[in-house]
Amino acid sequence: MINLLPSTGEHFHRRDLVFSTDSTCFLSQMGKLIKNHWARLIILTAAIYQCAAALEGFFWPKIFWDFLTKIFDSTVKPFPVLQAINLLFGLVGIAWEWPLKPLAGTSLHRSIEARLVLYLLSALAAAFLYQATNPAIYYCIGIGVYFWASSEGEVRTTDPWHLPFCQRS
Repeated sequence: MINLLPSTGEHFHRRDLVFSTDSTCFLSQMGKLIKNHWARLIILTAAIYQCAAALEGFFWPKIFWDFLTKIFDSTVKPFPVLQAINLLFGLVGIAWEWPLKPLAGTSLHRSIEARLVLYLLSALAAAFLYQATNPAIYYCIGIGVYFWASSEGEVRTTDPWHLPFCQRS
């Protein structure tokens, strides 16, 4: 059998990251849930759903809380303000989680705390639009998972599609 990796204990580089073939490095990360990647997928789902809900809201405007009060009805008709806000938040969420090339690798993109703030606002906007109540729930779950990742000290890598790697000791 041909071994394509360097022998045990050697390192090879990719940009500023170090890949290690040391078995202790791999074994220490095996089976661990990388929570910020899981949260990223949840938020990406919520953002796509929020965009679809906002587009549907342009055709069938309805506030979720209209059974309690009619005060917020003016935010969806005659001018679709809430739908536009939800569409904007959904597009920003997709651009941040996918991510767009200019945003990828920046300190803003790697900041979990900035994500918590933005997605809290996205969930609040989604909770008002009748069609976007499910994305609001998904955002809350994603925020909880991001908070869990942040509290355990997880960091985002500079390359958004790759897993965190062991550092050279």
